[in-house]
Amino acid sequence: MLRVRPIHYTSRMDQWEGLLSALGMVRTAQDGDWQEFDAGSGRLALHRVAAGAGGGGTTPEGNALDGNVLDGRTDFGVEVGDLAEFARRTNAAGVEEGTSPAELLRAEHGETCRITGEDGFGFFADKAAHGAQCAGADPALAVVEVWFSPDAAAAAQTLRNMGARLRPSPDDDETADFTAKNGGVLMVRPASGTARSGLGFEYSGDLSALRDRLAAAGHQVSMTEEAFGRSLHVANPDAADLPDNPNGAMLWITEKRAG
Repeated sequence: MLRVRPIHYTSRMDQWEGLLSALGMVRTAQDGDWQEFDAGSGRLALHRVAAGAGGGGTTPEGNALDGNVLDGRTDFGVEVGDLAEFARRTNAAGVEEGTSPAELLRAEHGETCRITGEDGFGFFADKAAHGAQCAGADPALAVVEVWFSPDAAAAAQTLRNMGARLRPSPDDDETADFTAKNGGVLMVRPASGTARSGLGFEYSGDLSALRDRLAAAGHQVSMTEEAFGRSLHVANPDAADLPDNPNGAMLWITEKRAG
């Protein structure tokens, strides 16, 4: 089992809940400051934090902050069925590269498996609390998490070793798109500097209808035509209070490519 499930930290839970609901996501778990929302493919966790929280230390899940603000940040993450088996298979697949990126450990949030890429980027694979995707979520919407890396080829190989499925792409460059067996999309994009994560969505339905649905719910949204296809840009709920948040002023929703 492998499912995309990034974690987004925010002090604006109500605004995020409104956006996710308008996107067609359904809340499937709620435990204090932790909530989970299902898309048709993939899952997104919201973690409430104090406004402006951060400034060093670690996230509640144990990731180093390196002086960055926690409020408005998204952490790359996945869910698996059996932590020990996932770690074994991931490390076995990396034998040829001489790497063992998967480490079982106990973090603040419980038993987990930490994956560390060759670029130093780290994230967690957690045991899924509930397996099935919510049938009430918009089936056309997928959660997308992005690994921006100065070593895109190595990052892509780590995802392959984890069992992510490479998705054919017409682009002849360093980008790589993967799907997770149990939902969601993982992307690798080349980037200079420190490796980092990004958040977005993909839509396989009528993008114009989704734009109208978001606008009717009061969200600022626009459609753009780019070389790779159409995409929606919707206002990030964190941006008004945190203009320098890691995800920027707008969240993107790309139109799924045919094929």
